[in-house]
Amino acid sequence: MSYIDNILFVLVLAAGFGYFALNVKKLARNIKLGKGVDRNDNPSARWKNMAMIALGQSKMVRRPVSGFLHIIVYVGFVIINIELLEIIIDGIFGTHRVFAFMGGFYSFLIGFFEVLAFSVLVAVTIFWIRRNVIKLWRFAHGDLKGWPHNDANYILYFEVVLMCLFLTMNAADHHLQIVGAHHYIQAGAFPISGFISPLFEGMTEGTVILIERTTWWLHIIGILIFMNYLYFSKHLHILLAFPNTYFANLKPKGQFENLESVTNEVKLMMDPNADPFAAAPPAEEGAVPEKFGASDVQDLNWVQLMNAYTCTECGRCTSSCPANLTGKKLSPRKIMMDTRDRLEEVGKNIDKNKGVFVDDGKSLLNDYITPEELWACTTCNGCVEACPVNIDPLSIIMDMRKYLVMEQSAAPTELNGMMTNIENNGAPWQYNQMDRLNWKDEQ
Repeated sequence: MSYIDNILFVLVLAAGFGYFALNVKKLARNIKLGKGVDRNDNPSARWKNMAMIALGQSKMVRRPVSGFLHIIVYVGFVIINIELLEIIIDGIFGTHRVFAFMGGFYSFLIGFFEVLAFSVLVAVTIFWIRRNVIKLWRFAHGDLKGWPHNDANYILYFEVVLMCLFLTMNAADHHLQIVGAHHYIQAGAFPISGFISPLFEGMTEGTVILIERTTWWLHIIGILIFMNYLYFSKHLHILLAFPNTYFANLKPKGQFENLESVTNEVKLMMDPNADPFAAAPPAEEGAVPEKFGASDVQDLNWVQLMNAYTCTECGRCTSSCPANLTGKKLSPRKIMMDTRDRLEEVGKNIDKNKGVFVDDGKSLLNDYITPEELWACTTCNGCVEACPVNIDPLSIIMDMRKYLVMEQSAAPTELNGMMTNIENNGAPWQYNQMDRLNWKDEQ
């Protein structure tokens, strides 16, 4: 490789990682738009969550077929890209298979990489058939039309191309090693590409070198393109699954957060002699009262916003949702996708207006998520339990419900009636407290 090639490689590498860094910065900025929440308690349980769920894929294998195939793609893609380190070193310094000094272990690694690459091709093909031929329900659901549907296929095509480039590059390299081409040292084992290399027989050495160099360049450029595509894709979970599982809510499912201001009001109601200012100090003059619940992404906390970016769009949450299964509009997957779409819209607004959000007359509530969807939720936590990366759609649903009830008094008629009865009668039922035990006289 000439010095011009080395310089060109460094420039391509810098452009790829530079653009990736800009998108990571934008991603962090958008997530930080959320409210603060403390998720640093019990670090041992959090590290265990991350190790078991993000790294160990423990929740994926609850559905054995897709779980096993996903592990193949996950392990294969991650391990094969260890070779990226060798490619970077070779590209910068003009070496070739710089780690060949490891001898037999290097041969084992290359052979293992090839078996994994072939396994990834098989798994990705099965994934494509499940999505586009069999059309499994959760992949043919209405909330996956348009870009989300295409995005999933683009990822599969990307992986096929990258694995094919990797195997073709190795096959050409193997052939050049056999014919003793200059610069192509004897290194590596090629259990899969060894079946491809005979196709190069009869070609001139220069032609095979051109094929090897072309696939080498396309392979590294393809990896850089894929890396930068992650920000715009559901595959962002490759990066965010780890912090998302670490910062997940450790409280028992079904335990909701209490609003301190509401709790203080209840305490005052129960103790008429209590000092109201001790329970709730007076607000500063001109201060804007804190909003109850959430109507837009800025009202959610940063973990909920990270949840939205982490969503894999696998549909396990929606396929476990009893409301959705009975025909109601609610889809937990759509809740997360809508939150991410609105967050992206807010981020672009900030970029356009030099770092300041300018009111665009839109909000997450109504423009993206309707009250009908929110009130269809049974709060069963099925979606939370089903998610393979510990995303919590229910927390977003409950915060938006809280806004509807406490800021807009827009609860369903049945719920308003129940709350009125509790306020007037101390019970959900519409009769006097004195009559609450009349049922026992009827036995």
